[in-house]
Amino acid sequence: MSMKLNQTEYEIIKLLGHGKGGYSYLVEKGGKQYVLKQIHHEPCDYYSFGNKIEAEQNDYKRLLETGIRIPKMLDIDMENERILKQYVDGPTIFELVKNGAMKDIYLCQMREMVETVYRAGLNIDYFPTNFIVQDEQIFYIDYECNSYMEEWNFENWGIKYWSKTQEFMNYVNQHEALSGENSL
Repeated sequence: MSMKLNQTEYEIIKLLGHGKGGYSYLVEKGGKQYVLKQIHHEPCDYYSFGNKIEAEQNDYKRLLETGIRIPKMLDIDMENERILKQYVDGPTIFELVKNGAMKDIYLCQMREMVETVYRAGLNIDYFPTNFIVQDEQIFYIDYECNSYMEEWNFENWGIKYWSKTQEFMNYVNQHEALSGENSL
């Protein structure tokens, strides 16, 4: 199975994830791997969107200016609402927490990243599925960012999911029950 982005065909290897804004696929072209994100318009009861593809493009630019580690946007297809990103290979923070492999160094890096985005007047989506560890460095793999609001900062919301807290365990148990996976 394949998918086109600006007339270039990419072979789909697998679905990486499904978020509130789109589906992300691991794709391959010419022996190289990339992430191809297809924007979707499924309803989301806790978040409202305007033009999602424009928001992705604008948020990417805002995040680039902060200097935090994010995958490079390699191409964008405005008409078909698709984005090609650099592939960052490694486990998510979510997987590391779930499997008891989380390291203090990742939380330290997150706190540095948080201070950087706060100085820029932003919040990012701190949910741990949005962060991948590659070569002992965390990357924010989503492009979503919003104007800073204390209610949604890392200390008041995100940190609840960066260890095996009750919120984290409730999320895991709820989603595994839906998918039929074994719980922790």
